[in-house]
Amino acid sequence: MEIITKRFLLRDFVQEDEPAFLAYHADPRYAEFCSPEEVTPDFTDQLFQRFMEWATDVPRCNYQLAVIDRRNLELIGCGGLRQDNDATGQAELGIELAPLYWGRYAYAIEIGKALIDFGFRNLGLEEIIGISVSANLRVSRLAERYGFQVLDAQPGSDWMQMQGWSQIKWQLTRESWEHLFPLPRSVN
Repeated sequence: MEIITKRFLLRDFVQEDEPAFLAYHADPRYAEFCSPEEVTPDFTDQLFQRFMEWATDVPRCNYQLAVIDRRNLELIGCGGLRQDNDATGQAELGIELAPLYWGRYAYAIEIGKALIDFGFRNLGLEEIIGISVSANLRVSRLAERYGFQVLDAQPGSDWMQMQGWSQIKWQLTRESWEHLFPLPRSVN
């Protein structure tokens, strides 16, 4: 599975990606909007193994792809669409970049557009949702750029509430995406 953009290759994870994946998850900046359990080495290792397993599922419901910089072939993060446990025609979008690449040259914008296009065009999704922490303004700006609307805000987990944060659920419909970024029509 591959998605190619101007600067990135989004592909299934391979075992050689694990050291870079573990390294950026261990960066204290990465932990800013994560629960304490989500940044333990054991959790990160299990997450990596889950992503590798998803690539072999038949039928495939979850796409969590390594983001590779095409210039130097380095892993800079991951992104995906996960349909597991969601309604038919709906998937959850997630993008994470290693902290070194935050705010750099519209990386998340390019990756997000590729994943959303893939979801609506190739997977036939009708709706993409996202979940974020209210304090993560980078995610809020990205979601708004693509036309996501806030569905609701919940108190969130205890660790979020201790910070005074909430959990935001975002929604993007195929119709609103096509209004902003028309999908090519197939010719019969």
